[in-house]
Amino acid sequence: MTSPLLKPLAMGPIELPNRVLMAPLTRNRAHDDGVPWEKSADYYAQRATAGMIWTEATQIDPMGKGYIQTPGIHTDEQVAGWRKINDAVHAAGGRMCIQLWHVGRISHTSVLPEGRNPVSSTDVAADAQTFTSDGFTDTSKPDALTIDGIHEVIGQFERAARLAKQAGFDAVEVHAANGYLLDQFLQDGVNQRDDAYGGSLENRLRILREAIGAVASHWERGRIGVRLSPLGQAHDMSDSDPEGHFAQIYSALSDEQIAFLHVVENFPGNESDGKLAQTLRKNFSSGLYIANGGYDQDRAEDAIENGHADAVTFGRPFISNPDLPERIRQGADWAEADQDTFYGGDEAGYTDYPKLDDAAAAA
Repeated sequence: MTSPLLKPLAMGPIELPNRVLMAPLTRNRAHDDGVPWEKSADYYAQRATAGMIWTEATQIDPMGKGYIQTPGIHTDEQVAGWRKINDAVHAAGGRMCIQLWHVGRISHTSVLPEGRNPVSSTDVAADAQTFTSDGFTDTSKPDALTIDGIHEVIGQFERAARLAKQAGFDAVEVHAANGYLLDQFLQDGVNQRDDAYGGSLENRLRILREAIGAVASHWERGRIGVRLSPLGQAHDMSDSDPEGHFAQIYSALSDEQIAFLHVVENFPGNESDGKLAQTLRKNFSSGLYIANGGYDQDRAEDAIENGHADAVTFGRPFISNPDLPERIRQGADWAEADQDTFYGGDEAGYTDYPKLDDAAAAA
């Protein structure tokens, strides 16, 4: 019996050959100037059989950076680097979605231009850490964005969307999850503003709606998606009514007629029973619902068969199984990943995981 994960799927105008999608995975191997590492073309092309590949989170501006050696999409040199990656993936038959990222307050002065403070919806530092040249470091106190500063951020999303098209991507995702900047506006445990971007849920949603609009000035909405994480408290996040508020957020995003909603349903150490995810999912109906968060093959197949999800993004399994759809097709075991090589380093744990045929030949 063919796995439901291997059935094709339309994402707007894009035909996906399967529903085994590669999640965005920060690997901390970019150059210091945000240009992707040359070996990343091999890394992503090796995984081209995924229905869609999400890039690692990619900052839209130098002020959106939170971690060392993460890539950007705000300079011509970065565009050229991503173009080589896209060309390699397309030549291998794959598809690429760039995740547009601004970390907000999850940053440190040492990784920002001229040692500036991070920016956020608030001036309260997160009880969280980021990764700097000194290792894991407490985040710096942010400056609360002014209205003009918010407009600048929207302009950064517009520029990033324009450059992403030049770089040859197939789709774009606006990152509004995991306690980063847009999430810092959405959740009222962090957003205590009393202006047009705070207070009511409509106001807290405003920056996300405007970011989507900025991206849509260059991309058709059938190629635009949003990532949310309504069930986790990553990076010192909280909300007074996550079920009620995110039900409305899902509905608002459905009204935006985006191609997909990509939801982090579980975080390591903060697993849910899935009931709230299922309840919230009913509020998004205009595009694909893509589930993420600790899924194995059985859970993913069940989610698709029962109508909860249209597709599933797999993270760690794609690190060590570059041909994950083929392993599902053959019923083969999934290789385990070496966590010591997840972040930073060289080709080890990056481009050296074998595909099934290569592993058999070496046995």
